Amino acid sequence: MGKLLHFSAMGSTIFILLGLVVTVYGFVDYGSSSLSRLKVLEVERKLKQLRGHSLKTIQSEDGDIIDCIDINKQPAFDHPALKGHKIQMAPTYNSAKKDMTIGTKTTRTRKNAKSGKMMKQRDEGSSVTVTSQVWQKSGRCPEGTIPVRRIQERDMIKAHSIEDYGRKKPSFSHQHVGQLNNNLDSFVQLKNHSKAIALAVGFRYLGAKGDIKVDNPSVEKDDEYSTSQVSLLTGPYNDFECVEAGWAVNPSVYGDRQTRLFVYWTADASKKTGCFDLTCPGFVQISNEIALGAAIYPISIPGGLQYIITIYIYKDPYTNNWWVQYGENTNIGYWPPELFETIRYNAESVEWGGEVYSSTIGHTPHTATQMGNGQFASVFGESSTITRMRIHDNSAALKIPEYVAEFTDEFNCYDVWYLSDYVEDPELYYGGPGQNPKCP
Repeated sequence: MGKLLHFSAMGSTIFILLGLVVTVYGFVDYGSSSLSRLKVLEVERKLKQLRGHSLKTIQSEDGDIIDCIDINKQPAFDHPALKGHKIQMAPTYNSAKKDMTIGTKTTRTRKNAKSGKMMKQRDEGSSVTVTSQVWQKSGRCPEGTIPVRRIQERDMIKAHSIEDYGRKKPSFSHQHVGQLNNNLDSFVQLKNHSKAIALAVGFRYLGAKGDIKVDNPSVEKDDEYSTSQVSLLTGPYNDFECVEAGWAVNPSVYGDRQTRLFVYWTADASKKTGCFDLTCPGFVQISNEIALGAAIYPISIPGGLQYIITIYIYKDPYTNNWWVQYGENTNIGYWPPELFETIRYNAESVEWGGEVYSSTIGHTPHTATQMGNGQFASVFGESSTITRMRIHDNSAALKIPEYVAEFTDEFNCYDVWYLSDYVEDPELYYGGPGQNPKCP
């Protein structure tokens, strides 16, 4: 009888425990579903708010939807620091018009410093400046509006949070580069980021410019990206402020692998501030012709025509707004100084070149995401390039940078070559395939 009572009590205990497990499991599952539903609802609310200001919709042939939004109701003004901000419709000063180095368009013969071979260098006029975007074939936005590429719900939901959507992952790490890929040329490996750049330091920079060849690198995973840009930065590496613009292949933000025009900013090394394009409040757009995040065309063809975009970022000396100019005449918009602490006065450095993001950078196997067009800089004449690099310091005019250093985190994966000898105008060659026999 005692044994029967003991068994009965044990059975009751097991039953109660099982009931608790089922109850807890059901609660967790329900909570997870509730959080997912809340996130979906929040995403839908945010996107509905953005689309509510659309006065015209354009369906692009590449699948993008462009909303023509009232310029006074654009996303920028949701930023607390920009409440009551008065839009500056045109810069008060543009030093690009004082670039005394423009005008040389002759075919030059130069010597390849690495191979010793004499090569014909095509002048800047033989490249085709890209001023077109795919969506422009389908219509245009009226005056008083700006074209905003519609964010897709599926892309925003994939982000860790709505606040993280469109923001780069923080890139600083205290690991020595000697421990990662044996690159002894720098002291700090950018965490999950790899750069191959030309770096200008030593002045108070008020602007920078470059002609960037447009390529379409292969990006291995959806949460990786490859960009080529002009950047201005200030502050320590773990808390820098930055404004930059160029082209990107970024599936996590754009939902595909097309090459797209982008701008980006951060005031804290991308920890809590900044984003691509207009995916968060901050950048004030004034152009009704250019859509940030829209696909660029045509793309450079290996062995064929090479297409470029001209990017110029410069500070208005009267308003302190940081303007972005596309091509030689189109001012897209600006970052107001209220977004920043230190770069609102000037930048401490300028970067031209490429950047790759992947969680497998610095590890084996390395990502196969390409930088540039996937060719190393040493593959002369075939790699990605940035030409007509200019800086604006305290002088009134744009000029060729005087002191430029090469920098690469992983020279076996992506490399860089700044050619300043034997040419009238310095040129930057950069890129790489990522994973390869030297970068396993």
